[in-house]
Amino acid sequence: MNSKSAVAASPVVAGVGRHRFLVLALIFVITVINYADRATLSITGTEVLKDLGLDPVMLGMIFSAFAWAYALGQVPGGWLLDRFGARRVYGISLILWSLFTLLQGTVGWMGLAGASAAVALFSMRFMLGLVESPAFPANSRIVSCWFPTRERGTASALFNSAQYMAVVVFAPLMAWMTHTLSWEQVFVWMGVLGLLLSVVWFRLYHEPHSAPGLSREELDYMREGGALVDLEQARKSATSKPTRAEVLQLFTSRNLWAVYLGQYCITALTYFFITWFPIYLIKGRGMTIMEAGWVAALPAICGFTGGILGGFVSDYLIRRGVHPSKARKTPFVIGMALSTSLVLANYVDSNAAVIAMMTLAFFGKGLAAVGWAVLSDVAPKKMVGLCGGVFNGIGNVAGIVTPLVIGYVVASTGSFNNALWFVAAHGVLGIFAYLLLARRFERTGQA
Repeated sequence: MNSKSAVAASPVVAGVGRHRFLVLALIFVITVINYADRATLSITGTEVLKDLGLDPVMLGMIFSAFAWAYALGQVPGGWLLDRFGARRVYGISLILWSLFTLLQGTVGWMGLAGASAAVALFSMRFMLGLVESPAFPANSRIVSCWFPTRERGTASALFNSAQYMAVVVFAPLMAWMTHTLSWEQVFVWMGVLGLLLSVVWFRLYHEPHSAPGLSREELDYMREGGALVDLEQARKSATSKPTRAEVLQLFTSRNLWAVYLGQYCITALTYFFITWFPIYLIKGRGMTIMEAGWVAALPAICGFTGGILGGFVSDYLIRRGVHPSKARKTPFVIGMALSTSLVLANYVDSNAAVIAMMTLAFFGKGLAAVGWAVLSDVAPKKMVGLCGGVFNGIGNVAGIVTPLVIGYVVASTGSFNNALWFVAAHGVLGIFAYLLLARRFERTGQA
């Protein structure tokens, strides 16, 4: 039976247990904190600029520091996951990124200003990116282990949509803390929250074969549906490393490059929203920091909705017998087309109309966020973590480029208009990657 008919024919078995959804809830919460920690500087940015005497170019460089390290750390992070497993690597990563989030809040208390403050923040944001680098490859590895193919799109969409929930929950809260307490307190409290969450992680998460509460029926259901439930067992008993030829597949596969390019494009959109978007609302549209905090949450709600819908639609199509390749490409292409609507904000005067355009773009970006599900479908079995690292590393080069380009454009033109054109162009490039560069998505290296 071919993969298409096997996926379509596998029935949804009732009464097998739902422990895998507890695991999904746990990585969802951690990813909410992960993205909230990344977004702290975008919410506090205007106050940081004022208090520390920074300019937009400096802030753009500080924003990009995270992405430099995050991109560079992806391949080593993926290798660590394949070598030591998700439980240990993810937990240590969570502890370290929480510490570096907390430390950013001390810069304002050190009395630093100008270039010295910029260097301190750049260094701490760089370290934050480096230690966060295993997080999303770990999420992908966990979903690959715990979820059958027909559920993987929704599961991947849920953990990926945590980025929008981070904005919905924490953007207003961090704006309020900045307004009523200080910007330093935002970093301190977010760091403490992450440290507490690391205790929960080590207490609750176990690999499938050692997870308390996971029934034999659910384990068999997961395995039969295509979940890589034996991945961690294979890691522990492996006697050989991937060959050079196997590693080279990660860089020579046309399909993988299409997925990498698609991730680059959607990450460019992401970094606009988690770095410059609140500042655009304040500097470009004249809103107060409190207004920006609340308004930034509105598009994020639609982004979250789009993210869940994209995963649900792709899994629904698979259950209806559509090949996973077409099922994954459909929401991606539609979503990236919708994401280009953000450029229409250049042609409206009303703030309400601006928010409507951004909301539609955010919804589209969410709908298109099926890249991690695609990766779970196509990554070589022996290198799920490493492939996830390459995928996210190349994707997060956009996190270096986008904040820097926007900072330069805003500083040189005094306007966000060209910056919005730059961001919207990535929607078109992403469509090109999935429709013209990609062939049929199949697991790489599998006959």
